Amino acid sequence: MRLSTKGRYAVTAMMDLAIHEPNGPVTLADISHCQSISLSYLEQLFSKLRKDNLVRGVRGPGGGYRLGRPAGEITIASIIAAVDEKVDATCGGDSNCDDEDSCLTHELWCGLSKRIYGFLDSISLEEFLNRPSVQDVIRRQDSKNNRAGLPPVTVA
Repeated sequence: MRLSTKGRYAVTAMMDLAIHEPNGPVTLADISHCQSISLSYLEQLFSKLRKDNLVRGVRGPGGGYRLGRPAGEITIASIIAAVDEKVDATCGGDSNCDDEDSCLTHELWCGLSKRIYGFLDSISLEEFLNRPSVQDVIRRQDSKNNRAGLPPVTVA
């Protein structure tokens, strides 16, 4: 089972917003540069994230995007769901994967999908952001971005 780039990029972009939340709005161009995600792809993702109130736009000079609610209230599963991504390990059907009936292993794959969703739904952006290994990546990215002339990030 694999999560597509849509879900992975949406989570990465939301993490970038959560990291920079104390410093104000973040432009999609900054996220694109720092996370190596196509700007046009980010625009598509943020349209969907905005519809689910996970982000909000800030207009004018110094504008960009901010989180739509506190990072502690946004789960990884909600981000993935907002961009129409399914975390689905099923055999390909709701209950009709074997012609009109469930296949032999249908219950197994449905149970796995529910566990994966539960795991992702139990992790908030804030919780993930505060993990020591994630903090190390933030520092590394910040160091790289400083060389590119971008403002430093304050790490908790």
